[in-house]
Amino acid sequence: MGKRKIAVIGVGKIAVDQHLPVIDASNDFELAATVSTRGIGHGAVPVFKTPAELYAAMPEVGLVSICTPPGIRHTYVREALDAGKDVMMEKPPTTTISELDDLIAHAKRLDRVLYQTWHSQFNAAVDRAKALLADEGVTSARIDWRESVRKWHPGQDWVWEPGGFGVCDPGINAFSIFTKVMPFPVFVESSRLTFPANRQTPVDADIVFKSSQAHRPKLSCGFNWLEESGEIWTIRFETGKGNEIKLENGGRKLVVNGQTVLEHGDLEYSAMYDRFADLLDRHESDVDAAPLRLMSDVFLLAARVNGPDFEW
Repeated sequence: MGKRKIAVIGVGKIAVDQHLPVIDASNDFELAATVSTRGIGHGAVPVFKTPAELYAAMPEVGLVSICTPPGIRHTYVREALDAGKDVMMEKPPTTTISELDDLIAHAKRLDRVLYQTWHSQFNAAVDRAKALLADEGVTSARIDWRESVRKWHPGQDWVWEPGGFGVCDPGINAFSIFTKVMPFPVFVESSRLTFPANRQTPVDADIVFKSSQAHRPKLSCGFNWLEESGEIWTIRFETGKGNEIKLENGGRKLVVNGQTVLEHGDLEYSAMYDRFADLLDRHESDVDAAPLRLMSDVFLLAARVNGPDFEW
């Protein structure tokens, strides 16, 4: 079977850095077009300003990878499903749980494949940690997720608008790992979100989790978007057997009791597209809503703190 033709809708930093190079190197997919309101293309493929223009001009393209900001994701995904397309979605999937539930139901009604991606889950170190925690249990966990918004979202004002998630946009990557590896359900007990006085989304978050476990594990989290010394993407666990397990570098490095037992490079997006190809072969959808649900609870329970203005 030849390569499947796919279009990328939304050509921002994540599409340029990850999606487009991965598609170029893929044995399963071939880039057919891009959709960009700014007219950004890739190679010699056609560029359209709107998805509707793409669907009218190239009806033979049956797949789309939607990499827009989350605020317009629901509209674009529904439009793609109605046009008969199978859909891959960047994270965060939508701005609300209700929107995501609607997309799941709509894809099912139309018998289309809907795939919600969480790139940080696609690491061998994450899978190994999940197996260790399932065997040993968890007595405590601490998430530290710190990075620079100026580096990762340069000039992207949408991240500071309602529905843009703020620091919780990268933070939801931590939640995608956390909800995958934890051997029992966790819930938000309290959260404190710090908002720049001139912005609508948080720049810092402190979160405490709880569980229904009798041993009452200590579970907490901190996000910050003004870290200029380098990325800190770490989740540390203490297990019921007294071991310390750490996932570092966004889930690409596993350290047990101070010793590195598994470390690998960035294969997340290649693995995501491999998964999409497998789902298409099976004609199955895959939508994990757990990270978005947990993040929604962070906002529902948040105490607000006003911080200094943020300027690029």
